[in-house]
Parts: sequence; structure tokens; C-alpha cells
Amino acid sequence: MSDQLTLEHVRAAHARIRDSIVATQTLHSQTLSKLTGANIYLKFENHQFTAAYKERGALNAILLLTEEQRSKGVIAASAGNHAQGLSYHGTRLGIPVTIVMPVPTPTVKVMQTESVGGKVVLHGETFDDAYKHARLLEAEQGLTFVHPFDDPDVAAGQGTVALEMLESVPSLDMLVVPIGGGGLLSGMGTAARALKPDIGLIGVQAELYPSMYALLNDMQMPCEGDTLAEGIAVKVPGSFTSEVIRGLVDEIVLVSEADLETAVSLLLQIEKTVVEGAGAAGLAAVMAHPEIFKGKNVGIVLCGGNIDTRLLANVLLRDLARSGRLARLRLTLQDRPGALFKVMRLFNEHNVNIIEIYHQRIFTTLPAKGLITDIECEARDAEQLQGLVDGLDAAGYKVERVELNK
Repeated sequence: MSDQLTLEHVRAAHARIRDSIVATQTLHSQTLSKLTGANIYLKFENHQFTAAYKERGALNAILLLTEEQRSKGVIAASAGNHAQGLSYHGTRLGIPVTIVMPVPTPTVKVMQTESVGGKVVLHGETFDDAYKHARLLEAEQGLTFVHPFDDPDVAAGQGTVALEMLESVPSLDMLVVPIGGGGLLSGMGTAARALKPDIGLIGVQAELYPSMYALLNDMQMPCEGDTLAEGIAVKVPGSFTSEVIRGLVDEIVLVSEADLETAVSLLLQIEKTVVEGAGAAGLAAVMAHPEIFKGKNVGIVLCGGNIDTRLLANVLLRDLARSGRLARLRLTLQDRPGALFKVMRLFNEHNVNIIEIYHQRIFTTLPAKGLITDIECEARDAEQLQGLVDGLDAAGYKVERVELNK
């Protein structure tokens, strides 16, 4: 354990920040427990003012600044929750906050950061470009850089999540914590192990960004791709946090994009709570690796809720498709009067609702009198949909399902 990050540091951070952050609830989920075979307890960090736990660490770090540092201001490189947490609490305390973001950052993230008081500087095409520019401005303007994760004071602030969880539910056997740079797990793990030495600590990363997993397992693995969990899409984990985690974590598991999508959808449907991809990673891990958690009291951190509404809509619809509620069926028909009408009668007989119909007559490999028809439809469940497909087959139609990735 690092002498820069101990239970005492986390407790001191909690005393420092507790009056200015939300002591979010830790609640038992009967339905998710039944689904997973584990006793699931959820920590709703998506209910913080900026909808993420990141403001805990940011606030702890700025409360430890000297008066001179406060007057000059702080700076960070971030296009996500750290930017909003630092901007909100810095502005609230009268500390100037500058956030450097890559130029391609979505406008909504720029606006969210500015709306809570941050001054946004757009620079470079990647996070690395923004980070280098932030460090340059730090030196030029005498600002204090507040790292999103690789800082003992930031990690201590994040560790306060574990203090609250174990105070609410002392019987927790395991904590499941998403890992990006490692600030959350290093802080939570330090506090939890000191309070309860036998507690299980499981880290979670997206399969597309297994940076900490690869580092701790001495492996070379690619970190790239468009993940739903952009909040933990970190190519290079922190040097400080990685050493802390190396001495704490029992196991790091990886979750697929489909796992993350299913978890986001389940949390909305069952718990009526909105989480981003990184926020759903803990539940995704329990569902993807049930053998690790079966029968245990498992604490899951819903670490953030900042997800674009259009992306959320896509995730929900894709989950309906995977469960068999929505489907796209591709049929080959003859291009003659009444052909589509006859197909529609079969949909009606099986009580399957048609949402969209797409005809393709020209760009096909069929003869000139043939056409391809894609029909998007909604069924009660997978069984009802299969009944329709069987009925179409029996009527002599060639039917192909357009599948999503699993």
C-alpha cells in the first residue's frame, strides 16, 4: 500500500468534501439479484450534481491547494466527467478553472463544462494533444494541474465512495469497480481493504480498452475502437494508480460492447436510472462472469450517468433487437401486384407489428422481376417472432434475419 494513499487519507478527504457532495444511496436490487444469482447493491453515483463520482476527487484536490494556487487557478485536460466536476466545484469556490479539450469534442460536452463555470480551450485532435497543451499552459500561466486520476489526492477523494458503501452495507463481500486510469479503484480499494481485509476487489475494463488488464498481466493488447464506455477508454493507465491497484485487486475482468449495452438497458428498465457505458460496467461484469459473484453480497458503483440521449435510444432499441422483441426480416419477393399484401396477411395472423418497410428493386443480384424487402417489426417476445418466421417459411418465402453483433 502506498504511504501517499491510506485509509486515513480517504477519511480526511471525506471529512473535507462531505458537506459539498451528495451522499448517494446504496440500495439492494431484488430483480438484478434474481437475474445474476448474486445479492446486488447499487451505489448511485449518477445522482451527483454533475452525474458522476469524479467531482469527489476533484473537490478534494482543490481544497488542498494553497491560497496562492487558488488565486491563480487550476487546469485539466478532460472531455468528460472530470471536466464538469472540477469546473463546478472550482467555480463554486471562486477558483478559476481552465479545461483543455480536443477539437473534435462533441459540442454538448463543451457546453456542459461551460455551463458549470469552466473555461474551455479546444486544442489538438486527440486527448494526448490536449493533455500536452494543458501542461504547457500550466507552466506558462502558473496554474495548478489537477490530474483526472493519477494523483493521490484525487484518488483519496474517489475512495470516499467505498467508505459510504461499507457504512451503508457492512456485509458487502465484493466491490466491482470500473477502471479507466485507475483513480476510482485505487481509492476505493485502499479504503475497503483497510476496513475489511477479506473483501473481494474486482476491476472491470471494456474489451476494446484493456490497458490496466494488459499492464498487470504483462501482456501487449490493442487499446482502440469506439466503445460505449468512453469514460474508461484510457490507453495508458496512471503510473501511481497502477502500482496501488497491483497490490490490491483480486482480478480484472473484461466486458464486451454487447455486455455494456445490455447493462445500460437493464438499469434503465429495472432500476429506472440512467447510466453511461462506464457506469454500467460493473453490472456488465457480474452478468458476463456470474461464476465469480454467485451467492456473494456484491457492491456495484454506478459511477456516471452522462450519456447522449440519441445514443441511449440506440442502445435501448438494440437491446430490444437482441431480446427478440424487435427484428429486421429480409424477404425475397416477386415484383407483382399483391405480393406485399400476401406477406402482410401473415404478419397480421401472427399479431406482429410492422414498424418500417424497405423495398430494394435495383441494387440486387435478383432477376429484374424480383425484389428484396426488409421489414422491421415488433413482437411480444422471441417465441412469437419465431412463429412468424416459421409461418413465412411454410408459405414458401425465403426469410433472412438481419442480425446485430452478440
